[in-house]
Amino acid sequence: MVEYIKINNQDNVAVALCDLAKGNSYLGVTLKEDIAKGHKFALADISKGQNVIKYGAPIGCAKQNIACGEHVHTHNMATNLSGQLTYCYTPSGKSLASGKAVTVNVYPRYDGNVGIRNELWVIPLVGCVNSQARAIVKQFEKLHPVLQNVDGVHTFTHPYGCSQMGADHVRTRTLLQQMATHPNCGGVLLLGLGCENNRLDEFVATLGNYDKNRVRFLIAQEVEDEIASGVALLEELYQNAQSDKREPRDISCLRVGLKCGGSDGLSGITANPLVGMFSDYIVSVGGTTVLTEVPEMFGAEQLLMDRCVDQATFEKTVKLINNFKQYYQDNNQPCYENPSPGNKAGGITTLEDKSLGCTQKSGTSFVCGVALDGERIEHAGLNLLNGPGNDMVAVTNLGCAGCHLVLFTTGRGTPFGGFVPTVKISTNSQLASHKSNWIDFDAGTIVTGDSFEQKLEELVSFIQQVANGKQTKNELTDSREIALFKTGVTL
Repeated sequence: MVEYIKINNQDNVAVALCDLAKGNSYLGVTLKEDIAKGHKFALADISKGQNVIKYGAPIGCAKQNIACGEHVHTHNMATNLSGQLTYCYTPSGKSLASGKAVTVNVYPRYDGNVGIRNELWVIPLVGCVNSQARAIVKQFEKLHPVLQNVDGVHTFTHPYGCSQMGADHVRTRTLLQQMATHPNCGGVLLLGLGCENNRLDEFVATLGNYDKNRVRFLIAQEVEDEIASGVALLEELYQNAQSDKREPRDISCLRVGLKCGGSDGLSGITANPLVGMFSDYIVSVGGTTVLTEVPEMFGAEQLLMDRCVDQATFEKTVKLINNFKQYYQDNNQPCYENPSPGNKAGGITTLEDKSLGCTQKSGTSFVCGVALDGERIEHAGLNLLNGPGNDMVAVTNLGCAGCHLVLFTTGRGTPFGGFVPTVKISTNSQLASHKSNWIDFDAGTIVTGDSFEQKLEELVSFIQQVANGKQTKNELTDSREIALFKTGVTL
């Protein structure tokens, strides 16, 4: 087994791929202390104030003199980041050689989109009717214990839809509208109370183009028995959805979200670069990938900006980054209050360390589009999407932007899944073995001998199976949640 890695020739630190003992020597360096898996050790003396280099780029600076062979972490290094910056555009993106596309079997939709699931959804317009939404689904499932040509019946509850104002209210409405018209949904019941801010008439008036055969509306206050009425409307949707059939399409029809959570020191070495290779593959055959978690671009944003396909995309990326920094500042919070305690325990020290590893998921292709607040993905290729790093919010945003599924890399594990299939990819094999009920795909074998090319072939095959209907672990355990990004006051 490989015990350590120096990621880039310019690095002055290496990363332990397993627990390393004090006194052992690696790359001509004798360790002065034990180094836990995923953590860094100095390959040379690093003076106070000198940059610590990993991935070939600074991930912070030394807070004190660091001797060759010492552990490099939060106790002796700090971030270099601060505030909003002025950026310049130095194009460095590249076109990719075309890959070999594979076929997936998907559901064609009325507007030319496709879905990888054919599900019935009940979406509350306001949190007050969450329990009614759950009751409608439960009663419908009693009547239909076995579904025909429908992949499931689900509700996605949330606490919002009332006592919100301005842009915050509009964002909630927009996200719910984007869910209601998602191509993985074969039919949706939109359930309101009747007195909420998120009024049904305004919701419908701003819903845009939708398939009237696949959408039903119900106001609980206007009927005597909202459960029975809801079940009856679901029955209508079910009858329509049963006629849907999968048809073969090129895998380029997919829009794939890219997300990481519970990262560790191996995230930027195994799973994230592998997902980056997958992103490049999908882009090369004409498909679409979407990278979000804007705060986890901080420290690596210039690399993404230089990959923008043109000046306009660069300027929109600058807006994306600086708007999110302003969001922190408007709320009197530091921009760089990251990584999380779990990230630090896994060996990630600063936000630059996390961001340079996080953005590995984007691969090497041009950035072709940027979606700001409430926008859907419009461009094939690699896109950037506005949103925070929070797992539940980010996956919800990716689904609402139009992603059919999300690739979610993790070093510490999570059972969470969104309203679209959420493929959990472990950075280390120990996690994959320990939490086989959470993890769909093990990228940890990259450090024990498997090549990236071999794992990419396996991952493409797995995503093909998921698109064809194979359930992910979050689907099998019914771990399906949404979290709407809220920024305003509550009345």
